[in-house]
Amino acid sequence: MSDLFGSDVGEDESAGLFETTRLGEAPALKPVPGPTSMNAHAPLAVRMRPRTLGEVVGQKHLLGPGAPLRRLVEGSGAASVLLYGPPGTGKTTLASLISGATGRRFEALSALSAGVKEVRGVIELARRRLLAGEQTVLFIDEVHRFSKTQQDALLAAVENRIVLLVGATTENPSFSVVSPLLSRSLVLQLQALTADDIEELLERARTDDRGLGGEIEIAGDAMDHLVRLAAGDARRALTALEAAAGAALDQADLDQADLDQADLDETGLDETGEGKRPVLLELATVEASVDKAAVRYDRDGDQHYDVISAFIKSIRGSDVDAALHYLARMLTAGEDPRFIARRLVVHASEDIGMADPTALQTATAAAQAVQLIGMPEARLALAQATIHLATAPKSGAVIAALGAAMSDVAAGKAGLVPPHLRDGHYAGAAKLGSAVGYHYPHDNPDGVLPQQYPPDELVGVDYYQPTTHGSERDIAGRVDKLRRIVRG
Repeated sequence: MSDLFGSDVGEDESAGLFETTRLGEAPALKPVPGPTSMNAHAPLAVRMRPRTLGEVVGQKHLLGPGAPLRRLVEGSGAASVLLYGPPGTGKTTLASLISGATGRRFEALSALSAGVKEVRGVIELARRRLLAGEQTVLFIDEVHRFSKTQQDALLAAVENRIVLLVGATTENPSFSVVSPLLSRSLVLQLQALTADDIEELLERARTDDRGLGGEIEIAGDAMDHLVRLAAGDARRALTALEAAAGAALDQADLDQADLDQADLDETGLDETGEGKRPVLLELATVEASVDKAAVRYDRDGDQHYDVISAFIKSIRGSDVDAALHYLARMLTAGEDPRFIARRLVVHASEDIGMADPTALQTATAAAQAVQLIGMPEARLALAQATIHLATAPKSGAVIAALGAAMSDVAAGKAGLVPPHLRDGHYAGAAKLGSAVGYHYPHDNPDGVLPQQYPPDELVGVDYYQPTTHGSERDIAGRVDKLRRIVRG
């Protein structure tokens, strides 16, 4: 494998991915890190950084055969790129893999500390290298923080391919990168890692010699909690695993120190006496190490149904604080926000209805916000809708009215439509009596007049029974008056 500066090193090289030399200096080759090298003391996220494209998890939409990013990583592409995506999705890793392809030299700048002088210095060094047949990859982290002047200083070098620019940003480059630089680069959007991706990373870190070397086993509920904590961020997942595994191993060492030699021979060594059994990493240790308790919640099991049931019943019971608690539990556990939004929309009609007609508008707007802006920002809209619905006056009149009407239909009370209400927009309708005798309500100054609307079997049946809560207090009197007029 070629290292970042084009020199052949061993396959175990994984640290120092972004160390750079002073401008003009030739980089010194580093020894291949072994189990006892200083690399063992690097953070787990650094040690487990992918060395090859095959070790990269996620981003399958960008790494398929012939895709621009794969071609760059494999050394056959020559376009500058802007990698745009949330933290911990592999932007820095992919930059390192691109730099290692076909012996390219690597320079890294941070937009937080570099100025125009540093940018021009790297470009001048890259120009001299290019004359010697070497291409330079310039990695700029947080490129959206570069000023317009700093970005403009890159334009000629990028356009003339003096440098192959790899910019990393967590913000949409369409709004933070100048148009000329944007037009000269491929913009590739990385996606948050899935739960399966995170679990694969954690399992690899657990077993790989660069990571924990199989010294621990991870209990199922502990793994689930680590995955939830990561929220799609690989670095966060590995950092949490490292903290929890360190605590578990330290405790295991203390426990073994308390055993006498006989107990140690019986419980601490494997059958050959050559090594310790793996230490089990349990949920309690993860919770204590990362200072965040696990939410007991199964999206496919009882907890899913129990918590959403308690959520809706708390809203129905007008306990806004309990409703917010259950909402927080669902959001923290990673429940699909679209599911929560759908339940709010249903609840707005089922338990509030005409007592506050604006409740349905708020719930629908929250559901739209989930679709338009996504998480985590959409959680505020869900909280707003929850508060509105929990504090709104309640009425079950809508669901009761519909239920009564549907029961009658199911019981066979579905008589013929009165002739004067039937469709009259076809030849011969009048001869059949259709639409004959229909009175147009707008011809009346009040907009309402006596006329039979239901089938004969249902004349005088009252389905909708308004309450005296909220807006239905006014609606109740209006409904009584309308019925008296319409029914004559």
